[in-house]
Formats: sequence, C-alpha cells, structure tokens
Amino acid sequence: MSLDKVNTIISDIKKGNIKPIYFLMGEEPYYIDTISDFIEDTVLSEEEKSFNQMVLYGRDISVEDIISQAKRFPMMAEYQVVIVKEAQDLSRTIENLTPYADNPQSTTILVVCYKYKKLDKRKKLSKAIAKTGVVLDTKKLYENKVPEWIRKVLAGRGYTITHKAAQMLTEFLGNDLAKVNNELEKLQLILRPGQQITPQVIEENIGISKDYNNFELQNAIGERDVKKAFSIVQYFGQNQKNHPLVMTIALLYSFFAKLMRYHTLNDKSNAARALGVSPYFIKDYQIAARNFPIKKVSAIIGLIRETDLKSKGVGAANVPEGDLLKELLVKIFN
Repeated sequence: MSLDKVNTIISDIKKGNIKPIYFLMGEEPYYIDTISDFIEDTVLSEEEKSFNQMVLYGRDISVEDIISQAKRFPMMAEYQVVIVKEAQDLSRTIENLTPYADNPQSTTILVVCYKYKKLDKRKKLSKAIAKTGVVLDTKKLYENKVPEWIRKVLAGRGYTITHKAAQMLTEFLGNDLAKVNNELEKLQLILRPGQQITPQVIEENIGISKDYNNFELQNAIGERDVKKAFSIVQYFGQNQKNHPLVMTIALLYSFFAKLMRYHTLNDKSNAARALGVSPYFIKDYQIAARNFPIKKVSAIIGLIRETDLKSKGVGAANVPEGDLLKELLVKIFN
C-alpha cells in the first residue's frame, strides 16, 4: 500500500537512512508531493538551503542539466538537495539519467517527481535506481478505500473518526487525496488532539449536511424509508450545485450493483471483501437485500441507467434533475 511505503520512506529519512535518489512516480500526486515536500522542508537547515537546495522544473531543463547539478558538491553541509518537479515533461529522454543512477553522487539527494507516468521497469534506469535509491510507484486509491485511508491517516495523527463521518468526506471529496488531506488538516486546527471527528463536526466545520447527502439517500432507499428518501431528494433539487444528479446516479448504481453481487454470494460471511466495502457497512446490504429481491434489483439497475440517459437529454429533454430523481424513486419503491 502506498501510504505504508510513504511512511516507511519518511521514517527512514528521519533516522538518517537517506538514499541518493528518490524517483517518485505514478498516478497519485499526493504521495509524490508528501515525500518531496518532506525532503525539501526538513533535510537541510534554513542556512544550508541557500547554497545547497535547488528546485528544477522538467519543462525548463534537460536530463543533462539535472546530472550536472547533481554532480556538484555541497557547500558547508553534508548534503545538497536537488528536486526535479514535473519531471514527466522529460519522459522522452529520462533514460539518459541511467549513467548517473549507476553511480550517483553520495552527497547529493536527487528527488525526481514523475507524476502520472511510470518508468519502464524492463529498462536500465528503473533497475539502476532500484539498486542505489528508492523507486516509489504510486497508484490512485479506489474511492471505496478512501474511508479506511482517512481513518489510518487520522490515527497516525492521534485522532479518530466515525464510519459515517469518513463516508461523508469521501462522498463529498472523492478520491482526491490532496483535497481530503487539506480538509483533515483544517479539522485538526479546530479539534483537540484525541478528539473524535463525527458527522456533526463535519457538518459544522466543512459544510456537508449530515442528514441530506448521498450516503443517507442510499440508506433510506435500502431501508425502504420512503419519506426520508423523498425528503433528501427534495433537498437535492433545491441545492443542485452541491448535489449534482450525475454523482447521485453513480452512487446509486454502485450500491445496487453491489447489492446484486451480494444476492449471488454463496458464502456471505466474506461479503465485505467480495463487495469491496468495509465490514461496518455490510448490515446496509443485508437490510437492502431483504427489502429488494434480486429480480427487483435487476430492474432498478435498468431504471438507474434509464435515468442517467434522461439526465443527458435522451428521451427527456429539459426535465429538471430533481424531477428525474423523484421519478426514479417512485419506480424504485413501486
């Protein structure tokens, strides 16, 4: 898992186990920035940074420029730090870094931020860096894994969060970890160390309603709570900017697709793993399965797809989003 690898890398740096090259690549920029920023902020003292820390940008330099800078010796410091941001702009020539990676300068810490792209592991550069430095291959976190990520991050900082609060943040922010972390840091400024983050805290400080959100709509439908479901949909219709139909449709489709999968499981004791959800939420699928037999679930999935097409103007031009959602609820509950 990338978070564990990131924590290990940072822990090693704190202990003085510093590598000459950190090649940070892949789909998740948050992890890349976390390590790059940590090295930039902490390895050198403020006095040492003036002569020994250089930040370069891929669009403005060549690989040869990087090598030239990396081969310099530090001035009145143990290390010099060379950080190359947006290094993916050098993807066509990045393999030219191989000779340096084979024999890196021991007094240089070279940090290469290669966002949204990856080295070819079959080629020499990747193998050379793996021998002398660190290669971090980051992957985008699936949205259903974000609540657990939030809990782990907060636990490392001395806080806890309820399942519902973590789900609310995920629904509102998606799997953009930089945005999620930014909101968590805001909450840390407000809360006492050790305090639990609850839906009430989220509502008061981030502005996400604890009662009117897609998570609550999903539960209301699963429980066949018609009054609550229509109340939430009414609220969505009056606040379309914060509750776009496309997001609600996507969540409902995901929920009923997993509910269909739940119905087909022979061994429901491993349902959480099979569905890719936290065990905490399995009770929601158990309740929904009792309320919606498999044949009805299949029909609802078709209705959701139909509503999605209508929201895009197919067969229902200029129908307000709120009305489309109300129509969908009527069909789901009938």
